[in-house]
Amino acid sequence: MAGHSHFANIMHKKGARDAKRAKLFTKLAREITVAAKMGQPDPDYNARLKAAIAAAKAESMPKDNIERAIKKATGADQENYDEARYEGIGPGKVALIVEALTNNRNRTASELRTLFDKFGGVMGETNSVAFNFQRVGQIRYKGEAGSEDDVMEAAIEAGADDVVSSSDGHDIYCAPDSLHAVSKALEAKLGEPESARLDWRPTITVDVASEQAREVLDLISALEDNDDVQRVAANYEMSDEVMTQLAS
Repeated sequence: MAGHSHFANIMHKKGARDAKRAKLFTKLAREITVAAKMGQPDPDYNARLKAAIAAAKAESMPKDNIERAIKKATGADQENYDEARYEGIGPGKVALIVEALTNNRNRTASELRTLFDKFGGVMGETNSVAFNFQRVGQIRYKGEAGSEDDVMEAAIEAGADDVVSSSDGHDIYCAPDSLHAVSKALEAKLGEPESARLDWRPTITVDVASEQAREVLDLISALEDNDDVQRVAANYEMSDEVMTQLAS
């Protein structure tokens, strides 16, 4: 009986991982389809599509799925998804921007408002917290792409505005309108990036205490788990001590 229980637990965990992966693939495919529909279906001439494909490849999304998502943009049975942005305040007065692709704005807004309320936050109006962020192009490379000095030199030559290097990798920032040009110039020096996309970079950050850190992360996790949500940006900072407490 114990062996059966162990097997059941393993299968349950595997099923949960598979379901999470399937949801991720659905979101990636939706972004690819929308990107292909808004521009040309050729990633060489469509920066957003190229970034969406790169993100899909980074998650090991099968090539057939990627091609099917591109073809869906020109198919007769295509669904129309709108880009929508929602904003709010989370625990500890953390500002949140939620980007979504939805075919029903009212449904998505209602679902997200419920999540904000459930996890101790408040959903606000458009532009209620956006002043805490700067709209930027973000190009991300893994650490093995090069040393901090090499990446910095390549970024300067490519016309980027800033580089933040850490043990996790290199984040290169540029003006939104320059994303395609900077990304292309960097690719010639450093190879294909892990991701290249428009993002929200905090200009004002909030330190989150240990008692609120888990609440903030739970809210973000719940928002990201929503089927329509593509990206959540937040302006929190956590000390090493708080992060250690969360990990323990």
